[in-house]
Amino acid sequence: MDVTIRKATAGDVGRLAELFDAYRVFYGQPSDPALAKDFIAERLSQAESVIFCACTPDNRCLGFAQLYPSFSSVSAKRIWILNDLFVTETARGLGIGTQLLKEIKSFGIETQSKSILVETTTNNIGAQKLYQSSGYQRVNERVFYELPNGQ
Repeated sequence: MDVTIRKATAGDVGRLAELFDAYRVFYGQPSDPALAKDFIAERLSQAESVIFCACTPDNRCLGFAQLYPSFSSVSAKRIWILNDLFVTETARGLGIGTQLLKEIKSFGIETQSKSILVETTTNNIGAQKLYQSSGYQRVNERVFYELPNGQ
């Protein structure tokens, strides 16, 4: 399928919000298109994330990836956290996820980042295979913890 991977702009908010809502539903959240639109619009307007979208020639978005900046104090370099990667169900298996990851890799090199980190659930085997086939390495010598707010 012919898709172009590009950085999202404010003009993409509506199309991205639909995908972002579907992404949240995939991870067990209730559909909330208004929340999805507000969240994506704020990330872009505040330059708090970088979003790449996979668009067809007729400007349909079939997938997106959202990166958040962080830093490594030890290496004194930027790290990108690949927090969200989603491809519409009808476009899965067409290489769009791989194309998004290639663009992210180029972006990481361009921004001279130390690394790109990604986390996925233990049962999302499809995502794990995609990351591994794209050169991402599982980090076994680290332990990930979370402190939920308000709990």
